Amino acid sequence: MKRISTLYKNAYSGFAPATWWLSVVMLINRSGTMVVPFMTLYLTQTYHYNIGKAGVVMALFGAGAICGGIIGGKLTDRLGFYYVQLVALLSGGTMFIVLGQMKSYESICICSFFLSLLNDAFRPANATAIAHYSKEQNRTRSFSLNRLAINLGWAVGGAVGGFIASRNYHLLFWIDGFTNIGAAILLRYVLAPSKNSQTPPKKDFKQKVITNSAYADKQYLVFILLTVLFACMFFQQFSTIPVFFLVKLHLTPFFIGLTMALNGFIIALFEMALVFKLEQQKKNLHYITIGVVLCGAAYVIFNLLPGAHLLALLSIVILTAGEMLSMPFMNTYWVSRTNNDNRGQYAGLYTVAWSIAQVAGPYTGSQIAEHFGFKTLWWVIGGVSIVAGIGFKYLQHKND
Repeated sequence: MKRISTLYKNAYSGFAPATWWLSVVMLINRSGTMVVPFMTLYLTQTYHYNIGKAGVVMALFGAGAICGGIIGGKLTDRLGFYYVQLVALLSGGTMFIVLGQMKSYESICICSFFLSLLNDAFRPANATAIAHYSKEQNRTRSFSLNRLAINLGWAVGGAVGGFIASRNYHLLFWIDGFTNIGAAILLRYVLAPSKNSQTPPKKDFKQKVITNSAYADKQYLVFILLTVLFACMFFQQFSTIPVFFLVKLHLTPFFIGLTMALNGFIIALFEMALVFKLEQQKKNLHYITIGVVLCGAAYVIFNLLPGAHLLALLSIVILTAGEMLSMPFMNTYWVSRTNNDNRGQYAGLYTVAWSIAQVAGPYTGSQIAEHFGFKTLWWVIGGVSIVAGIGFKYLQHKND
């Protein structure tokens, strides 16, 4: 028991205060994440738009996220990560409130795009900040701590958002807006250059600072492509998996919710300790490869094993293990290829990869399931995981 307590104490030690503050900012920000998960319901229930029109709005969220990742990354290198985070939180929070006041379909579409652009400009700046405040020996854990804040925030936002949405959809926009603004105020109070010596001052926008562009790094572009493949596979967890559990395994919505919650519970309980034991032992790409293959196996077992409840739980456990091995070390890998002048650009491309997958993954998966069946979908995902695993192994060989 003492060894376990020592392990967890060590796993959560050694961080700069700024790293903890960044995680608190992220926790506040993600705790207000209520609008996007309930946007389709809001559009169909409040304004009685059909599912096709609601889908267009969600696609615009995806398009805005892609643009936000690119623009946010470039501005981070030009202005500095602190200023981009601050402006993105304040403007994004304001736009949440504005979106809630829109009545026409066209204005909702326009505001949704710009809201997503502003919101996702925050992500590359935040990732660059994590890399800046961390040390090389605890960088992977620093990203894991941030992931823990995101998962806890999503859990709070989802639970509270569901309760509020059942009573007043418009209130979601105000809460999302004020949590963004609240996170900005905290960021300004604890991490402004005048408050924290570790935060660099504002850069000269006109100064040419971009060296070794991410767009010219061929190995990194391969990594981004492989990340898109992996993320498309991963996002089935939130799109096709719940439907499969319901219509094929005949699980109740309550049990499906429990299996989804199990993912966050395992991450919160084990990821930091796991990363602490693994970081610095082997190359990042070694763990990424194992994690990607495990995620693929989590889907393929539906075609290989019988069962319902236990099969669903086993799949989520395997998928979560793959997630804990791959995602923290993906962050460490892209940071390892950067310098202080181009880190935002690299972070922006990484953000774009996940934004593309968030749109393409659920759409492609649902189309395969609808036209060819779930069995085919699971085999396709298994094949994608093997291709991605081989690709990451190739990158590991190129980096050795």
